[in-house]
Amino acid sequence: MTAASTDPLNPSRTEPQGRGRHRQRRKRRGVRGGAIGAAVGVVLAVVGAGYVVVSKHGGTAVADTFRRDAVPPTASAPAAPVKSAGPGTSAQEAALTRISGLGPKTLASIPAGSRQVLVASGRAKNSSDTVVTLWSRTADGHWTPGAAWPAHNALHGWTREHHVGDLRSPIGVFTLSDAGGFDANPGAKLPYHHSSAFRAGGVGFDGEPLDAAFDYVIAIDYNRVPGTSPLDGSQPLGHSRGGGIWVHVDHGGPTHGCVSVSATHMVDLLHTLVPADHPVIVMGDKASLAV
Repeated sequence: MTAASTDPLNPSRTEPQGRGRHRQRRKRRGVRGGAIGAAVGVVLAVVGAGYVVVSKHGGTAVADTFRRDAVPPTASAPAAPVKSAGPGTSAQEAALTRISGLGPKTLASIPAGSRQVLVASGRAKNSSDTVVTLWSRTADGHWTPGAAWPAHNALHGWTREHHVGDLRSPIGVFTLSDAGGFDANPGAKLPYHHSSAFRAGGVGFDGEPLDAAFDYVIAIDYNRVPGTSPLDGSQPLGHSRGGGIWVHVDHGGPTHGCVSVSATHMVDLLHTLVPADHPVIVMGDKASLAV
């Protein structure tokens, strides 16, 4: 949800490329949902990500109360053992068999068949600033990183036990099975669910407009049923554990629990993530991921 920045942990507040198109479309959205917009003001009317009330940092915000969106635990296959450096292996060669910043416990949670790993590494446990990097595994088992993208996570940071309204993003390894959005399919490899129900309005925690936040989304398989639309409301862990945790378009501020990157980077992900490569997201603050 942020524009590109030279400092990934200090994303700029400039709009992503192509935002002029959204300004025109916002007017059309206002016609369709004018009655809702007039009634809610800063209330965020969405069907994904569980946003309900939006206020400044000191205010109250309730997540996950609109239950057409959801999110389940990922059943991970046993991970392949991490190759260690032998007597004849250089340090550089050994490093290529690992994903930088991930500790042995985190690495062991990645399914053995995954060849695409999206790492969302937060600045700190209570920070909403994150860096996202897509790692790809080659046929010989080496991992190669893509570019580092500035991103946001939840307002209050991270947690290993996410609950409704805690304004924290869940820590863990989750599969990425389904995508969708308000905008038409830009060429996604994942199943793409195009619907006008992916809509947002009002403003975020820093007063930023949220209109384009759900133009593109990728459902994170936390407390949801993989293989369904991101709007599906099934919650295997129960409503209290929250839902609707997505990767979506950054709006320039903290989220309620999702991870957000710029619109351009969302399209990059949709073009790149391939079901046959069993993509997953590894998400959390950098100290937790290093375990």
